[in-house]
Amino acid sequence: MSLPAVGEAPNPWFSWSYVENNLDTLVAAGQQHVALTVFAMGLSIAIAVPLAVLVRTFAPLETPTLVVTGVLYTIPSLAMITALWPVFGLSALTVIIALALYGLLIILRNILVGLDGVSETAIDSAQGMGMSKRGILWKVEVPLALPAIIAGIRLATVSTVGLVTIGALVGYGGYGTLILNGFINNFYHAQIMTATILTIILALLFDGALQLVERLVTPWTHTKDSR
Repeated sequence: MSLPAVGEAPNPWFSWSYVENNLDTLVAAGQQHVALTVFAMGLSIAIAVPLAVLVRTFAPLETPTLVVTGVLYTIPSLAMITALWPVFGLSALTVIIALALYGLLIILRNILVGLDGVSETAIDSAQGMGMSKRGILWKVEVPLALPAIIAGIRLATVSTVGLVTIGALVGYGGYGTLILNGFINNFYHAQIMTATILTIILALLFDGALQLVERLVTPWTHTKDSR
């Protein structure tokens, strides 16, 4: 077991005194982390839904759309931030757009998988009732596809919470900024570990909240599972 050199300040991996002395900083970083995640997911959903409708309307567009979103997803986060930086500057918008592009593939693919999984019987019944294609989409297919859609949003959200940390490169990284500063500040263990733990907790809270939303909006799926 190595001991600190004489005169060297202890540098534990976790220090409750660090939490107490920097509570305001941790809260502010958490608020920024949550805001970046929420805005990024909102933008990603706002792009994915029209794209899914477009693809469902014009089937030949599905493959190229998924290929493009897939390519965006494979771009390293550092490269994505670097590419957006000259356009949007050192701003939160740079981080939000990058995160939204990463979440796009997951959400779009799950929307399409959910819609494709709707039974032909349900669609035929709706057509027999005289419903229009738009009516069938929004009143039959989307409600039945909600479990898959929400699962995609959950996965994208948890992934986004982790990716927010890369925003520290432009000064908007939530807990990621504290992690980066911890490395810069002589590898400050307590700051790095505290911010990392809080990031994990935040991801679990988002996932739990979305699980609750899924149960509320799709009660029939859980009733079926409990039988």
